[in-house]
Amino acid sequence: MELDKWPIFSLLKADFVEKMKLACVFGSLGNEAVIVTKDDDVYALGFNGSGCLGVGDQNSTMVPRKIEALCQKKVKGIAYGSGPHVLAYTESGELYSWGHNGYCQLGNGSTNQGLTPYLVTTHLHNKRVIRVSAGSHHSLALTDEGEVLAWGQNNCGQVGSGTTTNQPTPRKVIPSIGGRRVVDIACGQTSSMAVMDNGEVYGWGLNSNGQLGLGNNVNQHNTCRVTALQGVVITKIVCGYSHTLALSDEGSLWAWGANSYGQLGTGNKANQCAPVRVAQDIGRIVDIACSHYCHLSAAMTQNSKIYLWGHCKGQSVVSPLETDFSSLHEVFALWASPSVTYEPLNVTAFTRSSLAQAMALALDDEETADVVFVVDDRRIRAHRAVLKIRCQYFRNMFQEHWKENNLEEVEVKDYSFVVFRAFLQYIYTDTVNVSPEDAIEVNVFPGLLDLANAYCEEALKRHCERIIRHGITTENAAMLYAVAIKYEATELEEFCFRFALNHMTEVAQTEAFMALDELTVKNFIQRAAQHGAFKY
Repeated sequence: MELDKWPIFSLLKADFVEKMKLACVFGSLGNEAVIVTKDDDVYALGFNGSGCLGVGDQNSTMVPRKIEALCQKKVKGIAYGSGPHVLAYTESGELYSWGHNGYCQLGNGSTNQGLTPYLVTTHLHNKRVIRVSAGSHHSLALTDEGEVLAWGQNNCGQVGSGTTTNQPTPRKVIPSIGGRRVVDIACGQTSSMAVMDNGEVYGWGLNSNGQLGLGNNVNQHNTCRVTALQGVVITKIVCGYSHTLALSDEGSLWAWGANSYGQLGTGNKANQCAPVRVAQDIGRIVDIACSHYCHLSAAMTQNSKIYLWGHCKGQSVVSPLETDFSSLHEVFALWASPSVTYEPLNVTAFTRSSLAQAMALALDDEETADVVFVVDDRRIRAHRAVLKIRCQYFRNMFQEHWKENNLEEVEVKDYSFVVFRAFLQYIYTDTVNVSPEDAIEVNVFPGLLDLANAYCEEALKRHCERIIRHGITTENAAMLYAVAIKYEATELEEFCFRFALNHMTEVAQTEAFMALDELTVKNFIQRAAQHGAFKY
């Protein structure tokens, strides 16, 4: 993805683009942006409505200007409202706010406009913010302890305080959700949503279009559970202007709320005041996206296909439409009105230098290759120098005292062609493109995770764990749990355990669970008991 697909970035100098790490585009015309560079400086450019650039004045700028107060703070995430007001949190968990403040959405106890970033501290002392979200004129923050705090405009109850009085400083919402940990938050224009660690969903605020998913159109001043999702474990939630999408741990997509542009993906334009499952014919979904600025929806499937639907530059698309995009960000750059980022754009993940492009083409290049790997009677051409630079295993292999160093063709017997080629592709491009099944096992051969573990490639191992997570089901959860233990993949092990815990009845009856060794079962049951799985 090229950055110049975002109009606001089209005039940036190449040397500045090379330094960019994180970017957030916002504003009523997609005409404002905040940028974090690799050397930890923070810049802003654009119209500067309500002083939302945070540079100390209200002057617009076509070139990036430093936000001095945020430089060297290690800004990690950004969210924006409609005023606009802007929220940013750092790696250490500090929260800053600036911009429009007519409804107390900056959380500084006043309604004075903020021309420079303000450190928000009320109820955040010794707390670490790990996620932020903003509606039109209200704000949410999630801490690492699973607490949610809300502040700002509250005319529809979107702060969740039980009243409709604006909230001038952060106020805890979590106590009214029953004390459980929150793992995700999202804001519509005047509504709020939260996902608990057990997959339950809660909503509060404006509900005139059914965007809270409660089965009615009544505004809620307190948090209310979305009971229609009973039995579904939700892991991610996103909000459009007045509609909501939720993704389950099994890759199913649920939608509710306004549907005047087809943004629910139901095939029609009828509003839904309770969750309905959508996009069932496009395969397992692994990521979703919306922005409270618009009525557009997007999703990415397990095989990396990108789909869009809803309000697309004046057109109404009522069912998921497959695209050739490689990122959800492209949907919002090219089809959202306005063109804004649904979440901060990780620039380094999308900008590829000519060197990276050349490396991608070099694999299997017959003209330049100097070594051939023979796998399943098929040949893969590579370059000794590249392999030695990128991988310690090959650095050892191509030494003088190893026989492989003198061979033009090296036979590979332990791994399948699909897995070994995926490994070489990773060495050349830093990308991994295999299915969850290939990451675990291919026919009788070990999968890419086994190879990564055997070759001590920790980064590749993490890639494999992410891919495997996308393929988890109740049928294979126990097997994946055992695989994670075998390869000491602690994050994957925790993920599989949590999945199995949320689907205990189904998982415990699978063949994969029955095949677990006695010690693994014993440890699993003990661990589940510690998490309250057997309480009545």
